[in-house]
Amino acid sequence: MDQGIERWIKTECGRAKYAQLSRRRGIVARLRLVWFVAIAVLRDVVLSPISRSIRNLFRAA
Repeated sequence: MDQGIERWIKTECGRAKYAQLSRRRGIVARLRLVWFVAIAVLRDVVLSPISRSIRNLFRAA
């Protein structure tokens, strides 16, 4: 697997899905792969810390 992608996609199931999608050929398959990576990075890198901080905020109350 691409070593750089492990930095961006954190979950094992996400990495497995990336490996599956990256083996496919064709324009539609590449578009699906790009779409998957964009959403996975958004969920794992951007939204995860935000949701974690919101959960901690409500736990403190």
